[in-house]
Amino acid sequence: MTVNLELSGERMIEEEYRGSLGGYIIYLMHSASYRLAKGYCSGKRVLDLGCGSGYGAARIADVAKQVAAVDVSAEAIAHADEHYVRPNLSFSRIEADAPLPFVAASFDVVLSFQVIEHVSDDAAYLHEAARVLTRQGVLILITPDRENRLLPWQKPWNRWHVREYDSLQLRALVDHDFDIRSVLKMGARSDVAEIELRRYRRLKWLTLPFTLPFIPDVARRAGLNWLHRFRNRRPEIRMSHEPEFGEESIEFSESVAKSLNLVLIATPRAGT
Repeated sequence: MTVNLELSGERMIEEEYRGSLGGYIIYLMHSASYRLAKGYCSGKRVLDLGCGSGYGAARIADVAKQVAAVDVSAEAIAHADEHYVRPNLSFSRIEADAPLPFVAASFDVVLSFQVIEHVSDDAAYLHEAARVLTRQGVLILITPDRENRLLPWQKPWNRWHVREYDSLQLRALVDHDFDIRSVLKMGARSDVAEIELRRYRRLKWLTLPFTLPFIPDVARRAGLNWLHRFRNRRPEIRMSHEPEFGEESIEFSESVAKSLNLVLIATPRAGT
């Protein structure tokens, strides 16, 4: 059976995201995230917590001892099972906001890339990540940086996001269950970053008033769904040739000129 996974904007499907310039930059950021993670995963037991279409978990399986990749989407897991087969890689579906189906201290590394902003109970999500890690285990968490994406008071213009964080908010949240090693920012070469920043500037104004802080989330989501349907009537502009930049244009640093994502690396606290 062939699984056709819907391109929702929230799942990285390699062959699809290479079709447009904006999608290509998102692809590069996802790819760079897994490149960074590889340095922590060699010979380790790894949990990819929110694996999406599975391409990243397959990359990690090239160096890890074992990779368990989980997602709440049955369609995503079916796609991953069909496209990414490795002897040390398993895919399984989990229930949203439910305890993870693993015993304590099952993993040396937990990866959480572009997931926590979707989770209703983010504190419980992190507590579960800490529970399944060994005492010396490592959490690598990557999530959008709201500083450049949103106005200071604005709710997310991404209809699938429950919330977005700045670095102080993320630190305070993670600090309950983890000792934080470092908080980095993901940026890009100035001309590459500007393509993504232009998209942020356009969307944070286009999505008003649906994203005003006093708008209930049900109304925000309904308004953004309507806007998404309206914008989808326009034909997508496809790339006519491969851009003259690649993954090397993505950078990680404690301070970048224009941050696109936050990268937090932490270890579980004793007793969590």
